[in-house]
Amino acid sequence: QFPFGRRLPCDIYWHGVSFHDNDIFSGQVNKFPGMTEMVRKITLSRAVRTMQDLFPLEYNFYPRSWILPEEFPLFVAEVRMMKDSDPSWKPTFIVKPDGGCQGDGIYLIKDPSDIRLTGSIQSRPAVVQEYICKPLLVDKLKFDIRLYVLLKSLEPLEIYIAKDGLSRFCTEPYQEPTLKNLHQVFMHLTNYSLNIHSGNFIHSDSVNTGSKRTFSSILCRLSSRGADVKKLWSDIISLVIKTIIALTPELKVYYQSDIPAGKPGPTCFQILGFDILLMKNLKPMLLEVNANPSMRIEHEQELSPGVFENVPSPVDEEVKVAVIRDTLRLVDPRKKKRKDVHQQLWNKYVRQQSHEMGPACSASMKDKQHKHHSLKLSLKLKFYLKLGSCVVCYRCQTLEHVSEGSEQLLGAGPSDRPEYDTTRSVEAGLPSICLKQVFPKYAKQFNYLRLVDRVAALFIRFLGVKGTTKLGPTGFRTFIRNCKLSNSNFSMASVDILYIDITRRWNSMGIDHRESGMCLQAFVEAFFCLAQKKYKSLPLHEQVASLIDFCEYHLAALDEKRLVCGRG
Repeated sequence: QFPFGRRLPCDIYWHGVSFHDNDIFSGQVNKFPGMTEMVRKITLSRAVRTMQDLFPLEYNFYPRSWILPEEFPLFVAEVRMMKDSDPSWKPTFIVKPDGGCQGDGIYLIKDPSDIRLTGSIQSRPAVVQEYICKPLLVDKLKFDIRLYVLLKSLEPLEIYIAKDGLSRFCTEPYQEPTLKNLHQVFMHLTNYSLNIHSGNFIHSDSVNTGSKRTFSSILCRLSSRGADVKKLWSDIISLVIKTIIALTPELKVYYQSDIPAGKPGPTCFQILGFDILLMKNLKPMLLEVNANPSMRIEHEQELSPGVFENVPSPVDEEVKVAVIRDTLRLVDPRKKKRKDVHQQLWNKYVRQQSHEMGPACSASMKDKQHKHHSLKLSLKLKFYLKLGSCVVCYRCQTLEHVSEGSEQLLGAGPSDRPEYDTTRSVEAGLPSICLKQVFPKYAKQFNYLRLVDRVAALFIRFLGVKGTTKLGPTGFRTFIRNCKLSNSNFSMASVDILYIDITRRWNSMGIDHRESGMCLQAFVEAFFCLAQKKYKSLPLHEQVASLIDFCEYHLAALDEKRLVCGRG
């Protein structure tokens, strides 16, 4: 622990709040640049809304949202229109301050006129959402789920979900919102930091009872009632992957700004807290994403008035210790080193065999390498590494017990072996990993959603100066010109007008003013506008996909032309 700053280089840096160290040139950091900004309520709502515009059915797990104060007139108009079309509709809305946490500043309203506009909204922007009035209840109480998600890598995208999470309960029996009970926070808000102050909060030594329980205990209960728990998990995994797909485009812009390509810098990973509410029909709904979920495994207990002590929390310990332990196992730098050594030894073995057998046999030997599971091959091409009492076959990654003589297959001396073989025996003594990989494991099912990722790649390409996050007018004109998007119907003067109009509007929304220019969200809006102009008869997602293909084709041709000219 370095309370006054780091002094020595490390393999893994564990920062408390956000990515903030500009002097790290190697290793891994447990935070992504920009993640704290990306999961704020307004930014998250904007990112999900962009995806809802493209894929409305796939992103129906996030409540309808409006951003205050800028969308207050739109909020009033849309609510009035919906009430006119359906007089029986009696909505409730929840107002959440943008930078709020632990339930701070959240309140419920029945009508837009109830929003506290005087002063607070102007100085403290917020998101207002449709309140989910029919949640799933357990013991007549409303609850939410905190799931821990490891974003191990942005490029390539790698996501893990913890197999267990926390269920956090309200402390008063739930009733649908009325004007009389709107202000009863212990009934409507599941935040642990609020309910801990309720006289009904129950600290339990069991993971199955009390005001905080394991999610697995809730699943067991649902399964005993005949609920389809497998489908529920599948829906939750889908929700998590889709949410991260919505966040990654802007995260990549932040990443290239803090850690420019080609310069020494760390890689990043981060544990995120997903707060999910189950509806009565078991449909999961995303409430919010936390960049810095609490990892405390104890709680305060009042011994006497004003006297507190920290008491271990078995529920927190069971879930959170496993998440941190297995995150460190997955990002362990020794694993990469061990893999590199295995690859080097395998390459050395192949070279030895090729040399002994002669050039004529090289091709046939390579064909046989794919059949290494068969023990009857005339050439035993198994690649053994001695690891304690077991060895690992590199080609199939399986452990087998072999005699000492089998080592001679490699012709490897003691000096060829990794120096850190003991990590295998350490791993063998640990529980199985609680983090389940969901991406790229299920990439084929979700890659079609990654359109904005490809738009962000175009944006980053034309940023020009490394370390910036906003596109200047010259960069935007270069993008239009290189992708051949201007023509007689869309002149460069029109390009400039489009740039100025969209950039000015986004900058007026209070988007980061440290740099001038067009932010990624503004570029995405401009790109959608260009796609709608060029491909008028298609749905929006097909318009955008077609324009991306069009741009990528012309840029690939340009790159090829430059390559040929360079050779010339």
